[in-house]
Amino acid sequence: MQSAAVAPKLEPKKVLKEFFGFDGFKGNQEAVVNSILAGEDCFVIMPTGAGKSMCYQLPAVMMEGTAIVISPLIALMKNQVDNIRGFAQKSSLAHFLNSSLTKSELNQVVEDMLSGETKLLYVAPETLKKDETIDLLKQVKISFVAVDEAHCISEWGHDFRPEYRRIKQMVKSIDDVPVMALTATATPKVQQDVQKNLGMMSSNLFKSSFNRSNLYYQVRPKGRKDIVHKEIISFIKARPNKSGIVYCLSRKKVEEIAEMLNMNGIKALPYHAGLDSKVRGQHQDAFLMEDCNVIVATIAFGMGIDKPDVRFVIHYDVPKSLEGYYQETGRGGRDGMQGDCLLFYNPSDIEKLEKFMKDKPVAEQEIGSLLIAETAAFAESSHCRRKLLLHYFGESFEEKDCNKMCDNCANPKPKQEVTSELTSMLRAIANLKAELGMNHLVNYFVGKRIDSIRDYGHDLLADFGFGKDKDKLFWKSLMRLALVHGYLFKNIEKYGLMSISEEGEAYLKHPTFHEMAVDVEFETVSDEDFENFKTESVCDEELFNHLKDLRRKVAKDLSLPPYVIFQDPSLEDMATKYPMNIEELGNINGVGKNKAQKFGEPFVAYIADFVKENQIERPQDIVLKGNSERSAKRVNIILNIDKKVDLPDIAKQLGISFDELLHELEQIVNSGTKLNLRYFLNQFLEEELQSEVLAYFKTTDEANIDEAVAYFDGDFSHEELGLMHIQFLSDVGN
Repeated sequence: MQSAAVAPKLEPKKVLKEFFGFDGFKGNQEAVVNSILAGEDCFVIMPTGAGKSMCYQLPAVMMEGTAIVISPLIALMKNQVDNIRGFAQKSSLAHFLNSSLTKSELNQVVEDMLSGETKLLYVAPETLKKDETIDLLKQVKISFVAVDEAHCISEWGHDFRPEYRRIKQMVKSIDDVPVMALTATATPKVQQDVQKNLGMMSSNLFKSSFNRSNLYYQVRPKGRKDIVHKEIISFIKARPNKSGIVYCLSRKKVEEIAEMLNMNGIKALPYHAGLDSKVRGQHQDAFLMEDCNVIVATIAFGMGIDKPDVRFVIHYDVPKSLEGYYQETGRGGRDGMQGDCLLFYNPSDIEKLEKFMKDKPVAEQEIGSLLIAETAAFAESSHCRRKLLLHYFGESFEEKDCNKMCDNCANPKPKQEVTSELTSMLRAIANLKAELGMNHLVNYFVGKRIDSIRDYGHDLLADFGFGKDKDKLFWKSLMRLALVHGYLFKNIEKYGLMSISEEGEAYLKHPTFHEMAVDVEFETVSDEDFENFKTESVCDEELFNHLKDLRRKVAKDLSLPPYVIFQDPSLEDMATKYPMNIEELGNINGVGKNKAQKFGEPFVAYIADFVKENQIERPQDIVLKGNSERSAKRVNIILNIDKKVDLPDIAKQLGISFDELLHELEQIVNSGTKLNLRYFLNQFLEEELQSEVLAYFKTTDEANIDEAVAYFDGDFSHEELGLMHIQFLSDVGN
C-alpha cells in the first residue's frame, strides 16, 4: 500500500476546527482519520448519525490529490457535495460524477479534477466502471478510495448491489491506494463478506456501538386500511411542524399515502424510483428546506440523507430486513433529540414479501427468507426491542439500559418463570445433535409429525412432544430468549439453522432463574382489536401544566391533597386525548365514572375552552378525507375497459386528452387494479412485437418511455410504448 501524502504541519483536530467548525471528534472518528492518513486500509462500522462522512471528508481535505467516494445514489451524492461545499470557499473542492450532469457540468468536473482543485469526487459504481471514468482518474493523483454504504457489497446486506462486487477490480485498475469501507449496518456475516470481497481481511476495524439511545421503537398491529390511515394522521398531527418519513414498499402505496396525508392537511411529498429524477431532487430539496413536513418514500429515499431534525419515522409496511429497519429508523433524531419510530405489522405483509421472492434463485430466496424471519421475530417479540436489534448486530445489551425507550420496556407485559421449560428445551435440542430450523424444532417440541420430522426419525425419540402442554408461540418466544442470551447458536451460513451453543451447554450444568413474557400473537388481531388498541400520542405540555394549576386550585377549595383529585398520569392522558365531557373523562386512565362525576366538571370545561381557543384537532375527531371525484372517474374507466371500449372513445366520453387518459390508466394499475388493454393493443401491434416490448420493460429499472422510444429506434410511438408499459405494470405488478 502506498504511503498517504499529507500536507505538512496539518493536524486533524486543527483542520476539524478551522474547516468544519467542530471542537472535537466523535467516537472513533479521530482513529479512523489517523488510520487513512497513515495509508492503512480501514473498515468503519458506525450507526446512522455518528459521523461516518467526516471519516473521509476530513482526510480528503488534508491529503494531496483527490479522494474517490463510491456512493450508491445520486440523491446521496448531491446531498454530500452540497454539504461539503458549504464549508469551502470554492465549489470546485467537491464534485459528483453521474448521469444527471449536463455536458457543460461534466466539462467543469473534468477541468477542476485535472487542475488539482477537487479534493472529493463522488461516483456511483455504475459510473466508475466506464472506460472514460477510468481514463480520467488515471490522469489525476488519487489520495484514497472510500466505499460508502459498503453493505451493498454483500448478498446478506439489505441493499445488495451487484455492481458493488466489482469495486475491487475497478479500484486496482486506477491506482494502489488505501481503501476505506463504511457502513451503518453490518452484521458479523455482512462484515466478513465485505472485507473478503474488497481484499481487506487484515484492515483496521473500527466498530462503534449500534445503540441509538434517543430513538423510541414501537410496533402496532396493522389492521384495516382506513384505521391505519387515521392512526398515521393522528400520530403526525400530534407532532405539529415536525419533520418525518413514512416508508412503504411499493411505489403505488407511496403515492396513495402521500395523497391521503395532503387531503388531511399534512404537507407530504412522494419519493420513489418511478418519479423523474428532477422531480425526486425537487421533493428531496423541499424536505430538506422544510417546504414540506413529510416525505412518503420507498427505501430509495434517505440513504445518507443528513437531515438532523427528523422527529419520526413510520413504517407503513414491514421492512425486508432488520438492517433495513435499523438504517431507515436511524434517519430519525440525528441531532441527538428524541425520534419516534413506529412500525405497523401484520403477518400477511411477511407472506407478501416471501411471494415476491418466488422467482429468484434458490440461494437468494433462502437468504431473503431468513432476513424476513428476523424482522418478523423482532415485530412479534415481547423482549426489549433495543436488545433484540443490538443482538442482531453482534452487540450485547442490558435491558435496564433501554430506559423505557421501546414499547415493550415502557409497557412491559406480564412475565412468567420459564427456568424449567428453558432447561427442558435446551436439553432436547442438545440430544438432537443436529442443526435444525426453528419451525422443525417447535414442531418437535409440541409433537407434530411433519414430513421433515419423520424423515429424520425424530418422532421416534424420547423427547418428541415433551412440550405439548404449551403452544407453538410459547416455544418460539423461548427460543428467541435463548438466542439473545447466547444459549443457542444460529448458523447464518446455513440459513439460520440452530443448535445448542457452548453457553447453552454450560447453562444445562448450572441452570439459573429466567422469566419471560410470551410474544404477541399478531395472527389473531382483528379490526375490532385494532380499533381498541391504545393510541400513542404526545402529551400537550402547555395543557398539562394548566391542568396541574387547576388541580391545585380545586384541591385547595376542597381541602384535599392534589393527587386525590387526579394523579399526574391521568392529567397526562387528558392532555393527550382532550376529553370534553364527563363521559369522555371517565375513559381517561386512572379516572373512572365516579371520579369523573365528582371532580370532572371544571376540568372538561377548561379542556373544551382550550381546544376551541387553540383550534386543536383531537385524535378522535379525525375524519379521513378522500378524493371521490377522482375515484368516480377511475371506476368509469375500468368499467369501459371491461366492456372493451376503444381508448380514444373513453377519453372523449370523459372530456380528457389521450395523454391524460394514459396517466389515469397508470394510476389505476399502480393502485393495484389489473387492466387488460390487449383488445386495443391487438388492433395495431402483433403479439410477437408486444412480447418484445414487454421483455424490454423487464430489463429496465426506470419507466422512461423516451428511452424506450430511442431503444426501439422509433419503431413504436410514445403512445404505443406508454400503453405497453401500463400493460406490463398490470401483468407483473397486480
